[in-house]
Parts: sequence; C-alpha cells; structure tokens
Amino acid sequence: MVTTISSKGQVVLPAEIRHQDGISAGQRFIVERVDRGEYRLVRQEPRPNEGLVDWLLACPVKGFFTPIESESTDTL
Repeated sequence: MVTTISSKGQVVLPAEIRHQDGISAGQRFIVERVDRGEYRLVRQEPRPNEGLVDWLLACPVKGFFTPIESESTDTL
C-alpha cells in the first residue's frame, strides 16, 4: 500500500490496515529507522490499567470511587 507524508510530517495509515489491526485515533507508535529510507512502526501497547482511574472517577454515582495517595512501587 502507498501513503503520503503530509506537510506536517504526518503519515496516514490506510483505512484497511487500521481496521484489520484495530488501530484508532490517539494510539501511539514508535518509529524505528531500520536503514536509509527504511522505517518501521511499532504499536506501543498501553500500560496495564492505563486509564482505569479516569474511568472509575467518571462513574455517574458521585463518591463511588475516591483515589488515595500511596507510595508507588513502580520503577518507571
């Protein structure tokens, strides 16, 4: 498949590929330079539970979920 780079440097993935792989707006990709003129896109998978707190805070029942402050053991 052929695509074109926009004046802003954006690459459009053809709809057929987006549909086959379930790619939607806002998903992130890593661009790797393989060689001169050769590049690779790798979909960056979301971290486990990414967006969970926002989803819980959006609950229509007010006060259903209240985040608490805690020390993180995450090394990132």
